[in-house]
Amino acid sequence: MKQRIQTFLRRFSFRTGIIILALCVPCYIISFAQMALPISAAAKGVLWFVFFGLAKTFQYGGLTILGVDGVKRMKSWWKSKKSNQ
Repeated sequence: MKQRIQTFLRRFSFRTGIIILALCVPCYIISFAQMALPISAAAKGVLWFVFFGLAKTFQYGGLTILGVDGVKRMKSWWKSKKSNQ
């Protein structure tokens, strides 16, 4: 089952992997920002569980789509962007 999911996710492009990986950031923010809402503790727990789970799913899904070569490509792009400033 794990191998089938990895094979399916690796068919997506580098750009799709970056987008999926970027989706984890808003989910992390929402998972912790909702603690400031005036709702019950049970509802906060459920919201945290859902959004934190989504964030982790996007994070691991994006990394699986990118793979080792994609992560190296992203790091080299980030380093070249920093050196140009």
